[in-house]
Amino acid sequence: MEETEKPDLVFLELRQKLQTGLLFIRDIARDGADVEIESKHDSILNIQTADRTYQVNLTAGVSLMETSCQKSPGSTEHGSHFRLRLRVDQPSEAPCSVIGQLQVKVTYSFFCQSCGSMVLQDRAFGRVLPLPNGNWNALVDDWCCHPDPFANRKLLPRDGDCLLGDTFILLARDSSCEQTLTREGNSSQQASAEKRSSKRVMVSCRSCSAVLGEELTSEVLKFYITEILVKPHEDGECDIAQLSLETKANSVRQRFLEQTLASRLVELSSAQSIFRFSIQTPDGKAVILLWLLNTDTLVASFPDAAARGDSFISAGDVHPREHQSCQAVQAVKVLYVLCSDSKLKDVVDVWEKDISVHPLPLPQGSCEELQKLLMSSTFRLPAFLRCMNSYQVAYMRM
Repeated sequence: MEETEKPDLVFLELRQKLQTGLLFIRDIARDGADVEIESKHDSILNIQTADRTYQVNLTAGVSLMETSCQKSPGSTEHGSHFRLRLRVDQPSEAPCSVIGQLQVKVTYSFFCQSCGSMVLQDRAFGRVLPLPNGNWNALVDDWCCHPDPFANRKLLPRDGDCLLGDTFILLARDSSCEQTLTREGNSSQQASAEKRSSKRVMVSCRSCSAVLGEELTSEVLKFYITEILVKPHEDGECDIAQLSLETKANSVRQRFLEQTLASRLVELSSAQSIFRFSIQTPDGKAVILLWLLNTDTLVASFPDAAARGDSFISAGDVHPREHQSCQAVQAVKVLYVLCSDSKLKDVVDVWEKDISVHPLPLPQGSCEELQKLLMSSTFRLPAFLRCMNSYQVAYMRM
């Protein structure tokens, strides 16, 4: 995001499990006394100023406890702060990623996320098995009392298998792949073993040339979950295939990437108690260091245009007032460091040597997209909430 752009003027962060909230307001009220916060209906939060009312639609089952809103002492140059208490009927479950959804004996179709073209049709698996986590090689010496039995051996799927990595799935190739997929710089039907050992063979969508993954062997394909959509057979065609406007498609792409990665972070932290991640390119180069903080957050914000004018009238008000509505969405709160920042080389070096940091490989393009997404989220925050020690703060919606 360009530095000349203004961040959101109203930022709302709610914690479901702790049933608390933090409201930040700037430039829309003269002082804290001009603000009233109430909830006239379940799951709807009204923020009323002298000029207009802002409405936040909370998720179902979340509502404000009346008379619980407290203003933090004093208004600063950063704006006014309010703490809220929430009533949560049932904590919302985080949506599953593709890896968390795949099951045996269910027929799936695989689509290119960029253009919606079908790349694999009617795949049913006899086995869906997780691969060892990203640091398993470093732990082999602790498991075995004899030389490493896994040295120079790869875990590859057989026909009817689906092997699940942290950010990818491994599938056996079938004859239909020749009509829907292409190999990078590889005109022959079968790539030589020598070429595969010296260079990664990338697999792309034939329709739009988007890179979807890699060819590990002539019989095994790796697809990254950030590049594909997977739907059960009964769901029919992929909705994204109907997109025609490039700007809309880009917006859908960003939302998909954000939701996919946020959901996967929550799954890994819940299943393996992992909270620090190294986002890497396929060749193992670290790009982003990510620290997962909160997984039970709701985030809502009003952009500059909404706060300063682009308003509409509420049809349900007896005495109409200008207002804007906004949906509070589930999100995870993260700290991050860009490995390209030379000023933070010491932090990067410490993380790279720490075995508890979990590597998450992604295609080069997705790493760059994630970097922009995190930076954009940071800049939308109030300036004093953007940093924590050496780390940047961001929210990823689920």
